[in-house]
Parts: sequence; C-alpha cells; structure tokens
Amino acid sequence: MSNLKAISIDGIVVEVDPAMTIIQAAEVAGVEIPRFCYHERLSIAGNCRMCLVEVVGGPPKPAASCAMQVRDLRPGPNGEPAVVKTKSPMVKKAREGVMEFLLINHPLDCPICDQGGECDLQDQAMAYGVDFSRYREPKRASDDLNLGPLVATKMTRCISCTRCVRFTTEVAGITQMGQTGRGEDSEITSYLNMTLDSNLQGNIIDLCPVGALTSKPYAFTARPWELTKTETIDVMDALGSNIRVDTKGREVMRILPRNHDGVNEEWISDKTRFVWDGLRRQRLDTPYIRENGKLRKAGWGEALAAAAAAMKGKRVAGLVGDLAPVEAVYSLKALVEGLGGHVECRTDGARLPVGNRSAYVGNALIEDIDAAKSITLIGTNPRVEAAVLNARIRKAWLNGAQVTVYGPAVDLTYDYTHAGTDRAALVAAVAAAQPSDKPGVVIVGQGAINEADGEAVLSQAMALCAATGAKLLVLQTAASRVGAMDVGAVTEGGLAAATEGAEVIYNLGADEVEIAAGPFVIYQGSHGDRGAMRADIILPGAAWTEENGLFVNTEGRPQLALRAGFAPGEAKENWAILRALSAELGAALPWDSMAALRRALVAAHPHLGRVDEVAEAEWQALEVKAPAKADFRLAIRDFYLTNAIARASALMGELSAMAAERAKPALAAE
Repeated sequence: MSNLKAISIDGIVVEVDPAMTIIQAAEVAGVEIPRFCYHERLSIAGNCRMCLVEVVGGPPKPAASCAMQVRDLRPGPNGEPAVVKTKSPMVKKAREGVMEFLLINHPLDCPICDQGGECDLQDQAMAYGVDFSRYREPKRASDDLNLGPLVATKMTRCISCTRCVRFTTEVAGITQMGQTGRGEDSEITSYLNMTLDSNLQGNIIDLCPVGALTSKPYAFTARPWELTKTETIDVMDALGSNIRVDTKGREVMRILPRNHDGVNEEWISDKTRFVWDGLRRQRLDTPYIRENGKLRKAGWGEALAAAAAAMKGKRVAGLVGDLAPVEAVYSLKALVEGLGGHVECRTDGARLPVGNRSAYVGNALIEDIDAAKSITLIGTNPRVEAAVLNARIRKAWLNGAQVTVYGPAVDLTYDYTHAGTDRAALVAAVAAAQPSDKPGVVIVGQGAINEADGEAVLSQAMALCAATGAKLLVLQTAASRVGAMDVGAVTEGGLAAATEGAEVIYNLGADEVEIAAGPFVIYQGSHGDRGAMRADIILPGAAWTEENGLFVNTEGRPQLALRAGFAPGEAKENWAILRALSAELGAALPWDSMAALRRALVAAHPHLGRVDEVAEAEWQALEVKAPAKADFRLAIRDFYLTNAIARASALMGELSAMAAERAKPALAAE
C-alpha cells in the first residue's frame, strides 16, 4: 500500500510524500512558487510570505506554502485530492501586497548594487510586483556590519529573510549572527560586532536574495552578463567540489558553487571561492634557465633542449605535485619510466599502499555520511582539511550521529567523544569493537598515515571497519593524489626510494617538498613558489583553470575540470610540455592531442573513463600491525596557505594572519 498522497496544484495532480510542504510538491509538479526566505537546505522560517498560495476548502486567506505540509490539507468532499491554486486572484493580490511591503524600505540601489542582474528581488518585483508604491514616508536605514574581509554588507537593503542567520547557525556551526529588535527596529546583526569566524562564510553571499551581502573582493569589478561562465572542478582540497568559474577576458573574476548532492551539495569553502586573486600573482609566464646561480629568461626551444640534455643518460626521478591533473601525471610517468626512472606522488610521506584502492580511497561515498549513525575521525581535522565535508558531518550529527575523534581535540563546530590523542587509544578501540547494524563511517586523515607507521594505522582503521561493519573513507588533502595513485605514479618505498641516487629530478608542481642540494632540478608549474626557487630549469605550465583535466576526488570519483581561460604569456598546458620534451629526448610519447592521451589513459585505467561515477574498490584488508606509541598529528596547520595558488593570493595571506591572531590566547582585562 502506497503512503503517497495526491495533491492538485493548478490542475496538475501529483502524488508526493505527505511530509512534503506545498512548495516542495509544487516543484515536483513543475509549478514555480516565488520565495525569499525558503531554502531547500535550511530550516523553514516562513517569514517572507512571498510563497503564499490559495488552499481550496481551507481558511479564506492565503497560506504560506513553505510551512504547510501536504498531510495537513483537507481532501475534497468525495475524497478528491486537495486543491491548491498558485495563480488565483487571491494569490495575485497577496503577492502584490507582500512585494509592496518588501519595497517600502528597500533603497533604489539597483544601478550601483553588485547583485544587479542576478537579484531575486529584482526578478520577482518584475514578475509579481506593481508599478507604483502607496508609501510616502521616509525610508528606514540600517548601519552596515563589518563581517570581515570577505562579505560586504549594505544592511539597508536587507529584507530579513534570515537565510544568513540560519546558514551560519545550522550549516557552518557558528553563532555570531542573529536578528535583534522587534517591528520596525528589527535588524540582522552580528553579536558584539564580531567578524565571522568560519571558512564557509562566503556561502551567505550566494544565499542572500538581495544585495545586502555581497562579495567584498569582487565588488564593482564586473556585471554578470559580461562574464563567461565555465563549469569545472575545485582543486583547493581533495573533495572535488563542483564550481563555476566566471571570467572576463583572460581574468578570473569570481568562483561560485554548483550543486552536486553527492559531493559538495551547493556549498564551497572560502579558500575555493576567493583564491582567484592568486591566479594573477607570482605567475610563471616564460621558461627560465639557471646560469651562474641566477635564473634568466629563455625561449621554449632552448629550455626544452637544455632539459633534454640534462636528462639524457642520467638517473631521473619524477615528483607529482598536489594540483596536477591525471593526464599530466600519466604523461610524466610514461616519460620518466621510459628513461628507467621512478615517479612518486606521495610527496608528504603518506604511507598509502600501492595498488590497493580500498586502502587509499576506502569504500565509502561522501554521501554515506548523511545516513551514518556513527562517525569515527582518525588523525584528521575535517574543518581545515575539507570544510564542506565537515559541514556534512555536522548535518549527520544534527540528525543523531555519534562522532568519535582519535587525535588532537579541536573545534569541529559539533560535539564529539574525544577517545584519545594517541595511537594506543585506537588500538584499544579496535580490540574492543563490536559488530553494529547501524551504518557507520570511519574517516582517516593524512595526519594519521604520513608518518613512518602510517600503514599500521591504516590497517587498524580497516580492522575497525571490518569489526563494526562501518565503511572507510580516506580523507586526502591533495586534489591530484587519488588520480596519481590510480595511474600508478608511485614507487615501492616512497619518496626516499624514488629519489635515491637520482641525478635529475623532474618536479611537476610539487611545492610542498624540500629537495636537497645535489640533483639537477627541472620544475614545471604555474607559480613562482618553493619548487621554482630550487629549480635549474623552469617550464611554465597552466593553472587548473587554464587547461582541461581529470581529477579524482577523495572518494574515487573522476571529474572533469574544464578550461575557463588561457595561461599567461608563454605558459603551456602541462601534458603538452611533457609531450614536447619527450620528442626532444628522442622518445616521443604516443599521443599528439588531449583526445589521444585520454584514449590511452582510459585504455590503461578504464574506471577513469566513467566520469562522475565512483568505481567500487575491491576490499583488500591490510595485515593488522601495531602502530608506534605516539600522538596523532594533523596534516594541515594553516587552512588558507596549503598550495602555491593560495600562497600567491594576497587575500589568503590576510585571512591566514587574521586566523593566527584569533588563535592567540585571549588576554584578561585587568
């Protein structure tokens, strides 16, 4: 017997879950109902009244469709489906009245407002408003808030939808915004004039339906109709958030989230959203050759010839950086191994087992967290390592999940059981683990596995999963890591074994590793960071927004990053540089185009051809070993400065300094 309930909306009959609200049922029926305060991922406030509809047989007044459930509607006299009208004269008059009230105090700022052209209030005033106002009194004004360097405020424009308050409280897990006062004096404010302390705060810019909250770094730089919009993938962490990059000419102007329920829902972290100014600074735009200790500019022909001369007949090692697309990694592996050398992507020393996908990815999906009733975090601080994933864990916690942490006690925005800071606590928990019929997820961070006993810690985590029936998710910190592991860009014995005795090191954008004096270094990357400082030859490559590429996220989902603009100056696409160098070496790689390269890649690794699908990894439990007796350490200390693009960003530097200042112990007022 079906527990669905039929409802007629504007003559369209649909069967829906009785727990749905009318506004959700209308979406199923394909009927648009305007709204300002309602949002699918936030609690219901019911305070803008824009979504009023007429319920036939109900009270003789409009009803708020976001707050009324289908189960509360009365059927017709003979059991017919409940009838809702969204276009009746009553509804039209109600919406015009609501819009007139909303515009009473709203300033006529549209020509100078950053929200112009993508403003819900503009759109709905055109669709549902009237062409005059009966209001003649002076408009009310409000003081602007200082929320920090990311979110600009013009609170006179605010329509009190409270979306920002609900997001910061429910999703971001901070309690710094709220509504004070009553009636005409009510306003959205931050308590004690605090700036927002969250690395998800930029999402309130997208949520604001008017121009009250806008992007400070983007202010007054472009209009939406001037921008070229490219749907792509984020590489600032290993989550693979779906994003849209907006460009004007050759410049990236802003980065916005795209909805993907399986990965990032519709949120992105502040680093993802605001790192675009780092794409303009410290760029490598021409090849360089070091002579007499100093770098000088060179042409591509000279630089490639010099690199080939340095590599011929020598022992070569390849290092893979954190932001390299799979195609470039595959090309580097083919080139270096063709010369008899070794390639290594685990530059942070992570003891991820070679060839065992269930151990370096796990078998859990990110969306498995939603239904989990127990979540175990081992050696990780997801608030810093994957801020959007942390919001997902918080959502599970709000739905009753028990969170247990092994590692340093940090503020995760939700309550958890702190089971211990060291490996001994984990070993004891594995020994005492009991099977459970409730869904669980064990999340292992890089801090737990990038030390000498990393594989032993991973074996304990897999044993815990086997004992409790939970699923395993290995939380990577580098966007390129899983893809590089998939194509086998690894050496038994790790970084030390790969570089042992190497006379030439080919560094593909690895800026987080110190290369000792001795080997000749060829650096290929986009920014003048640590890797370029150590290089003897620099080959300028494209950043991730400037070339097409595959990235595999932390759950093992291959996703396509598409080119949004072109690389500056003489910089080239990464795979093309390696193809050109292979020709100079007299061992040309067997592809001349991205399409041919992808065909070779998918032929060798078929799961990489199934974009946006997570290939199921065969569970191969590691032999359980005892880890060392030591505390867990976290992999990332500074959320804002994790890669070369972020370190080139002036805004990320400012945010990092502010976070360091906040972390200092407070001084008592004497």
